[in-house]
Amino acid sequence: MATENQIAKSKKRPKFSTRVVHRCWRCGRSRAYMRVFGICRICFRELANRGEIPGVKKSSW
Repeated sequence: MATENQIAKSKKRPKFSTRVVHRCWRCGRSRAYMRVFGICRICFRELANRGEIPGVKKSSW
C-alpha cells in the first residue's frame, strides 16, 4: 500500500507532463495500473469477480 504522502504527491499537478504518476484509486498502487479503468490489476480482478465493473466478465474456454 502506498503511504498517504505518496498518494497526495501523485494527485498534485506536476511541473512537466512526463512526471505524472498514475495510481489506483482504491489502494494507491502505482504499478500494473490500467488507464481505462483507473485501477490496478489486483483491484480490477477483485471488482470483476464481484461483477462490479460493467461489461467485464470472467473468460472461460
